Amino acid sequence: METVPKLGNNVPPKKDKLQGKKKKPWERRSPGPQRSLSGAQDPFAGPAPVPVAVVQKFCRIDKSKKLPRSETKIRSRLEAAEAQEEEISVKAARSELLLAEEPGFLEGENGEDTAKICQADIVEAVDIASAAKHFDLNLRQFGPYRLNYSRTGRHLAFGGRRGHVAALDWVTKKLMCEINVMEAVRDIRFLHSEALLAVAQNRWLHIYDNQGIELHCIRRCDRITRLEFLPFHFLLATASETGFLTYLDVSVGKIVAALNARAGRLNIMTQNPYNAVIHLGHSNGTVSLWSPAMKEPLAKILCHRGAVRAVAVDSTGTHMATSGLDHQLKIFDLRGTFQPLSARTLPQGAGHLAFSQRGLLAAGTGDVVNIWAGQGKASPPSLEQPYLTHRLSGHVHGLQFCPFEDVLGVGHSGGITSMLAPGAAEPNFDGLESNPYRSRKQRQEWEVKALLEKVPAELICLDPRALAEVDVISLEQEKKERLERLGYDPGTKPPFQPKPKQKGRSSTASLVKRKRKVMDEEHRDKVRQSLEQQPQKQEKAKPMGARPSALDRFVR
Repeated sequence: METVPKLGNNVPPKKDKLQGKKKKPWERRSPGPQRSLSGAQDPFAGPAPVPVAVVQKFCRIDKSKKLPRSETKIRSRLEAAEAQEEEISVKAARSELLLAEEPGFLEGENGEDTAKICQADIVEAVDIASAAKHFDLNLRQFGPYRLNYSRTGRHLAFGGRRGHVAALDWVTKKLMCEINVMEAVRDIRFLHSEALLAVAQNRWLHIYDNQGIELHCIRRCDRITRLEFLPFHFLLATASETGFLTYLDVSVGKIVAALNARAGRLNIMTQNPYNAVIHLGHSNGTVSLWSPAMKEPLAKILCHRGAVRAVAVDSTGTHMATSGLDHQLKIFDLRGTFQPLSARTLPQGAGHLAFSQRGLLAAGTGDVVNIWAGQGKASPPSLEQPYLTHRLSGHVHGLQFCPFEDVLGVGHSGGITSMLAPGAAEPNFDGLESNPYRSRKQRQEWEVKALLEKVPAELICLDPRALAEVDVISLEQEKKERLERLGYDPGTKPPFQPKPKQKGRSSTASLVKRKRKVMDEEHRDKVRQSLEQQPQKQEKAKPMGARPSALDRFVR
């Protein structure tokens, strides 16, 4: 006689039906206490659990979208990519504890207005290393100046209108090179590293190294007014007086695209660091968005009633700040709506704008620099009350926040000023991406890796995440055109053709018989699938007490 086994050590207990949802690997610990080599039990065995909110902060895949119905191989690859992204997010959440530096803003005592705090008071309150980052270069005979920081934030290059060009390590104040090109300098930019320098002179574009030696003179780029460098695409974008926007691939020395904006002189240009789209400001009050893959602008935004004087985009690519001759300072939302979020009327129009890594907005109006602060990164700055204000010895000609340093570099008619702006920069840098303390060998290795991972210019678009999605409309249109061109659909399954057999088994009758067998099998599968998809008919309820009839067998 068989009996029901009792629960013991050899029989696993039944699982509770009301058991909660299965936890992720980073949310649970190891199932039991583990013993160390000394024999003591570890009360906290296994990896420590990571909060889900911290993991979601580093996750880049949108889990709300379901995976498309595709082949098994493609679906397995997508699932593997999701699992890898989840693992990377957990590792980033665990290493967040190692980020020792925290951002902080300037706070006044007893409701004191921070805009009234001058730079001398800030220098006296900070430590010696931070106080050394505030300095003034008196260069009145060669001004006004344009300046540019390298991607690592360690080197500074500036060029004067009267031909003075210099580059230095502004932290140690060590001069790298200093030359006079004997020609008007309109703009200056570092290329992918601090070893190369692009200078827009009066006639043509010149490339110099960090020793001041001229390497190239690109005469196809003439009458340049503004320069922008796209680091991940190795593209140097130039805007000229003739109204052309030119993209130069510095890795091969080839002009990728020369686009005619048809808007006259181009002297207002900036880039969106998020998607590498170039923003151009025009005299009719519009801002146009350009990509080298399109001959027409991606979008046009009507921003001001007068001409646009300055344009700036934050590091997240979410907000754009513009100023015009109508003395208006506006902040626009770039997430598809292109609508103004806030506006402020200034007593004098801002001629230069710049965003910091954490969303601070600096505006140069005449000889005064105003800085507005927001709630943090990816949030628009509040234009109600300035965060900091500083008066210079000359009119502002260029603005840029230093990466990874709470410093704002200002080029003006009297020289160069480095002013302190607490809370402006990202306090923690990625040593594999932009390392301010890298050696020459590390820079060379990074340069080779960056060239291998160069993004093609054709992939520049408004939404970079759309590159990973399938364009269903274009796919269907292409399939329809191919069907009209060929007269048949090559994607359909070809008819079954039986293989010939030996010893007289390949007669016509046997071939037809095998074809008919396969056709009948496919027909049965189709009928079976159609029956499974149809809703099942409910049986008619019979009255209680009715006697069964012999004819009930024919009722369906």
